[in-house]
Amino acid sequence: MRFRKKSIAGWWVCSFVVALMSSMHAVSADDMKPSLVLPIWPGKPPGEVKDLPPEIDMTKPDQKDPGGKPIIRLTNVSIPTVSVYRPAKEKDTGAAIVICPGGGHHILAFNHEGTETAEWLTTHGVTGIVLKYRVPSRTPDGQRWMAAVQDAQRAMSFVRSKANEWNLDPSRIGILGFSAGGETAGLTAYSSDRQYQPVDEIDRVTFRPDFAMLIYPAYFDKKDQPSTMRDDVVITKEAPPTFLVHAWDDPVTAFSSLHIATALRKVGVPTELHLYATGGHGYGMRDTGEPVNTWPQRASDWLTHNKWLRTEKSTP
Repeated sequence: MRFRKKSIAGWWVCSFVVALMSSMHAVSADDMKPSLVLPIWPGKPPGEVKDLPPEIDMTKPDQKDPGGKPIIRLTNVSIPTVSVYRPAKEKDTGAAIVICPGGGHHILAFNHEGTETAEWLTTHGVTGIVLKYRVPSRTPDGQRWMAAVQDAQRAMSFVRSKANEWNLDPSRIGILGFSAGGETAGLTAYSSDRQYQPVDEIDRVTFRPDFAMLIYPAYFDKKDQPSTMRDDVVITKEAPPTFLVHAWDDPVTAFSSLHIATALRKVGVPTELHLYATGGHGYGMRDTGEPVNTWPQRASDWLTHNKWLRTEKSTP
């Protein structure tokens, strides 16, 4: 995939303490805690020219959310971070997955499509890494994805640069995204160019994920012609193997997943698509009483069959 590169407006130094403070989010007492929460940029992210109000959770007390548990809806995210969830040592396979929550580039469904997914991954021996990327969008409708993709590319390079320190296999680091996070993950997986000028040695490390998992990905279709893939997406044979899930009745049309799967098949990239008759949008990891809620089992089968969950590490 080819994009026009954007230059960085400048760098401002942010303190490590401030970054960690801003990365805190409300969780219930029974939630698993991350072992690490780290900022991914050494200063202000590329293109940041103004300060937003403080980061907040926009969820209302009386809001009815899937599975009977509130969704954390974060917005005003200015300091992107990764929250690292490690599996038990006896289960650790060395694989890792960077998770991009959805939210229409307005908010991040941080627990619903983030931390809950990371917790599930740890049960399969995978290090789950939740990316808190910038929202709301910093750019006009034509490139609403830009800040998110910059953060995701940086996060992939950041995590891979930590492979030795975190005992990860650098050849088994994938990306997973829901809805707008699925767009973010997909554009990261299929892009050929970094969407910002490199800032340090971390950006010498490839951002390309080894595999991608896109759960009801959004915005890959043309707005005025949904049966056609958007023009700026070019999927080549260098794209990683991909797992896709969508419901046919999803108002965020299943054409996105169909376009991706078709393009991947044309260039010979292994792809698995699960298209369910019903299920709507935004179910995440939760039980909404639909067959689509079995997608995590299908994903586990796919990860196992493709040997992403093998226990031996690759040799650099």
